[in-house]
Amino acid sequence: MKAIVYKSTGSWYTVKDEAGKFWNARMKGVMKLDGITSTNPVAVGDIVEIESQADTDNSAIIDAIHSRNNYINRQSPRHKHQHHIIAANLDQSMLVATLKEPKTSQGFIDRFLVASEMYHVKPFIVFNKSDLYKQKELDKYEGWKAMYEAVGYKVFLVSAEKKEGVEEVLEMMKNKITLISGHSGVGKSSFLNVVFPDKELKTQEVSGWSGKGQHTTTFAEMYDLPFGGSIIDTPGMREFGLVDIDKQEVSHYFPEMKERLNNCQFNNCLHFNEPGCAIKDATASGQIHEDRYVSYVNIMESIEGKSY
Repeated sequence: MKAIVYKSTGSWYTVKDEAGKFWNARMKGVMKLDGITSTNPVAVGDIVEIESQADTDNSAIIDAIHSRNNYINRQSPRHKHQHHIIAANLDQSMLVATLKEPKTSQGFIDRFLVASEMYHVKPFIVFNKSDLYKQKELDKYEGWKAMYEAVGYKVFLVSAEKKEGVEEVLEMMKNKITLISGHSGVGKSSFLNVVFPDKELKTQEVSGWSGKGQHTTTFAEMYDLPFGGSIIDTPGMREFGLVDIDKQEVSHYFPEMKERLNNCQFNNCLHFNEPGCAIKDATASGQIHEDRYVSYVNIMESIEGKSY
C-alpha cells in the first residue's frame, strides 16, 4: 500500500498510509544497495510502498520508493563528499532568518536560495524576531527585502513570539508542502508553536557565549497543517553546503543573472574577468545588486576545482 514518510530517525521511519493510519516502518535491507549515493536512502516527504507485518498492529516494511518530483539536499555533516537529502516532493521552501540573536548572514540566505533553485523548489524568506529589532535592523530588513523582491522572492517580517505578521505566511503555506529551514536559534520551533499551539514543540534559547542557537530538532519531520497542506521541519543548520553543483551552473540559479547570460560575449563566461561580460556590466550599472554578486563569487570560490 502507498504511504508518505513523515519522520526518519535513521533506520526507522514513521509513515502515513492513504487511510490516514501511521505505521512504524523500516527498509528492506537490499534497497540500501540500489545505487543510492545519499547518506539517507529514504527521506521525509518520500512516497513509498509498504507491507504490513502480520505479527504486529502498526509495523511495516518499505519495499519500494516512488520517483521524486524534486528534493532538496545538503552536504552530509559526517561525509564531506556525500549528500544528505533533507526532504522530497516539496511545493516550496521557507527560510526562517533573523537579523539579531542570532544574525543570519546573507551568504547563508543566498546558498539556501541557490539550493532551492537547483532542485526546482520555490523559496521564500521569513525574517523572525521583529520584536527585537531596532531601527538599524529594520533598515537592514528593508534593504534586503527590496533586493530579494526585485529578483522575484517573497519576503516577510514576523514575530513568532508576539504572533505578529504570521497570517500572511500561513496563507502562503495553505494546501502546500513546505520545507521550513534556517539556522538553529532563529525561532523555527516558536513559529511552529504558533501554527500548532497544542503540540508544544521544544524551543531553546540562543546560547549566550556563542550567539548561536542550540539544536532543538534532531531529525526532519512532517506535520499536517490544520488549514490544509503540510510543513516539514528540519534540523537547524549552521552551514548550508552545496553539493552536486558545477561552477558553470551557479549563475543559472541567480534569477537576475540567468536572464542575462545570453548577453555575455562567451558561452562559458564565469563572470569574473572575461571581456564582454553582461553580468559584470549589470553589476557595475546597479541592475544586479553588488551584494548578490559578492555572494555569487563566494559560492564560486567554495566549489572545488576552481579555475578562473
